[in-house]
Amino acid sequence: MKIGILNGDDIGHEIVPEAVRVMQAAAARTGLAIEWQDIPIGRAALDSLGSTLPDGTIERLDALDGWLLGPIGHMAYPKIPEAINPHPLLRKHFDLFANIRPVKSHAALPCLHQGVDLVIVRENNEGFQPDRNVVAGSGEFRPTPDVTISVRVITRNGSSKVARAAFELARARRRHLTAVHKDTVFKLGCGMFAEECRRLAAEYPDVTYDEAIVDTFAMRLVMTPQRYDVVVTTNMFGDILTDEAAGLVGGLGMAAGLCAGPRHAMAQATHGSAPDIAGRGIANPYAMIMSGQMLLDWLGRRHAEPAATAAARLIEQAVANVIEGRHALTPDLGGQGTTAGMGSAIIEAMTES
Repeated sequence: MKIGILNGDDIGHEIVPEAVRVMQAAAARTGLAIEWQDIPIGRAALDSLGSTLPDGTIERLDALDGWLLGPIGHMAYPKIPEAINPHPLLRKHFDLFANIRPVKSHAALPCLHQGVDLVIVRENNEGFQPDRNVVAGSGEFRPTPDVTISVRVITRNGSSKVARAAFELARARRRHLTAVHKDTVFKLGCGMFAEECRRLAAEYPDVTYDEAIVDTFAMRLVMTPQRYDVVVTTNMFGDILTDEAAGLVGGLGMAAGLCAGPRHAMAQATHGSAPDIAGRGIANPYAMIMSGQMLLDWLGRRHAEPAATAAARLIEQAVANVIEGRHALTPDLGGQGTTAGMGSAIIEAMTES
């Protein structure tokens, strides 16, 4: 396996190294050979190489199986052409169309609901977001000072790809998939997405398939999240619902994520770069570590590599044991531990299993 290390910004320089340490320990235990490559990106790359996405980065990533991307603090970048947000370019170039976000409660941690174990699969390259719906220009424009128009793009190809990814994931879990949309109002846009989900449902008779209107689903998610297994939805609905779901189980510090495409996957925690706590050694590494765990699991399935799958399972169990025992938890989880201390505790839990 060839995996890239892209620290990103702010706390990325603390949590990504911990995720790599944990992944390395798991790989060593299962006999998985990994070639690691450090690749500069973000503000550090701008300061040292003159660009937040230096020349040659895309080509280097293309030669890899996947990579870890730390949080990007692009809002603080200087307003110069060389200081772009690299994330959209990576997502588009590698067609990372499926944004996979698990949501899981832990009995040892305070959260609004216990017994939650679901995954939201969000379409990642279309929708309302202006950086994802046109090849040039902007998907938003203001024809007069008092009118703004936003364009939403839904395609059959994009809907079909993310639906199939969700069905495959549901087949590997509890065999239940819920498609979330609002075709009662967006009869063409959401209608096309729903049509593709229904069409694919016929190919997966072993998966129970149902649908929910997005506002109704948002209510049910708050009230009874335990009823859901895998959820698939369009880009903006998914953007909102995944943050809502994370709030049920402890917040974005517990929100891992994987952006997956045909040939590559990018592990990326869904929280921000948290410049206010950067450098203090207290950032919660859970989301980044579990994003790395998801990458190993994806690589194991894509390459039929049992050592990668075993490494992913080892990390998952070790993280669960650390949380259950409340060992070295960071302050946001009610502990007094450090970022590195929590990473070390997870590695130690692997050796005990």
